[in-house]
Amino acid sequence: MLSSPNEPTTDGPRTTNGTRTTDETRTTPGPAAAKTPGQDPDPAPGSAPGPDRDPAPDTASGEAPSEVKVSVVVAVYNPGAAIDELIASLLRQTMPAGAWEAVFVDDGSTDGSGARLDALAAEHPGYIRVEHIPNSGWPSRPRNIGIGLARGTYVQFADHDDWFGDEALQRLYAYAEENGADVVVGKMAGRGRNVPRELFRKNRPDATLAKDPLIDSLTPHKMFRRRFLLDEGLRFPEGKRRLEDHVFVTAAYFAANRVSVLSDYVCYIHVALTNASNAGFQRFDPAGYFGNLREALDIVDAHTEPGAFRDRLHRRWLRVEMLSRLTSARHLAAPDEWRRSFFHEVRAVLTERFAPGVAAGLPAAQRALAALVEADRFDAVRDLALWESGVRAKATARITGAQEITVEGELTAPGGAPLTFRTVEGKDVLTPPVGDLPPAVLDVTARVRSARMDLVARRHGGSGEEFFVPGEMTVTRVPVSDDTFRLHHRTVAKLAPDTLNSGRNAGQWELKARINSCGWTQDTGLPVFLSIASDGAPPLLKKGTATPFMARVKRRARRLAGGGGRR
Repeated sequence: MLSSPNEPTTDGPRTTNGTRTTDETRTTPGPAAAKTPGQDPDPAPGSAPGPDRDPAPDTASGEAPSEVKVSVVVAVYNPGAAIDELIASLLRQTMPAGAWEAVFVDDGSTDGSGARLDALAAEHPGYIRVEHIPNSGWPSRPRNIGIGLARGTYVQFADHDDWFGDEALQRLYAYAEENGADVVVGKMAGRGRNVPRELFRKNRPDATLAKDPLIDSLTPHKMFRRRFLLDEGLRFPEGKRRLEDHVFVTAAYFAANRVSVLSDYVCYIHVALTNASNAGFQRFDPAGYFGNLREALDIVDAHTEPGAFRDRLHRRWLRVEMLSRLTSARHLAAPDEWRRSFFHEVRAVLTERFAPGVAAGLPAAQRALAALVEADRFDAVRDLALWESGVRAKATARITGAQEITVEGELTAPGGAPLTFRTVEGKDVLTPPVGDLPPAVLDVTARVRSARMDLVARRHGGSGEEFFVPGEMTVTRVPVSDDTFRLHHRTVAKLAPDTLNSGRNAGQWELKARINSCGWTQDTGLPVFLSIASDGAPPLLKKGTATPFMARVKRRARRLAGGGGRR
């Protein structure tokens, strides 16, 4: 499982399979929310056509009533109790009710969720709204219908089993208005799922695909200016398919006048369900999957010229949807026939769609993997994956001041010995247990110079909120023999009350070291945690761990099973 500072390889829509039970949509609006059928604008090039019977906006002009600032659109299918946290988080929003609305589009649920949502709408008239449609089998149509029903200045998409930070809508709306953004990407946290990390290292009021890692975030759980969606004709491709969110979000990034990234407050919490009903966690048809992936590449190609910029964007799909999947624990445990089919499709996209510069910009371990795929070395790919998956991080921590912590750590190879590198003709190289690889593929010279170890705080209690803790970092080359060395990391961090979550940080926070070195990004827990008595209070460092041992074991097992853990 190779390094990827991107969206999880397990990202995907929620499954909404079922039987059609009605022929017409049925709406449960609040008062003064009746709908009339209407047509969407024609889609812009690179976007998907909208449904042919989406409800029109409330007013003849297509503009929303001024009091509705944000419409939260939720595609719903048989969520059961998993929707409870989303509903509770919406009702806790600091933005006044009526300034936001929730539009639940029930995709033919058969578990009673439709009736429950109707009751919720009756209890909260005017700003909780429900639309019932025949089962479409996938979230795209419900989301598209939600766009047509939305009355807010902005549309925020959510999945029915995720949830929001209490101040999310208020902060996202204010940030969008402050920056004049068409798209706002709010900081995400993952509960059992991987989420982008580097993208949220800092606020980015004017983010672009050219200078920021926006391409790392392609799930739809973002805030979009509604007028922008209508004017550009942006809709999700419909039907049961994969990566429809990639097509939608990539087209939106290229079309937007401004994209802003809000990183100092956790706005959205992604949740992995234990029953793996997230569609992205299920085995799929490789040919269909990579056919859908090519559609996302088509959008990039339509907006870029051949060269370094296109290569960098393409690299995201090679890294996350192809190579990281090849090395995941779930993939390695899959039947041989399915793995060979997947390998064949990866190789076809690699050789047919990607210029040499795409793989050349990867870390060494991933360059090696891409070279093996291109050379059609199926068994060698597995050998490299098994070795790479055994690389770990280890670290120690000392409290060296009232609000200061010193952490030392390094990466370890399979078996627990320090991970070592060789120096060959003035170049630092990786030494994997796979032969016949070109020396240039294994060069880690530049990556050694940029290696780092961050201190990361994660809120105790399961929400998955994480923040980087600023610190001073040093990396030392430690000789092992005449031509081999290992890397030793040392980070000294000083804590401040507003370091975490803009001061909304009461409670306990686990601390962990995150080593980013030569293509790996590995986390390891530390025997120290933070205790904060109230929001904005001085953090207290304490020895021990805020998370019970078995909880940590279960968390790691979920991460490995999903193909994540190294980002």
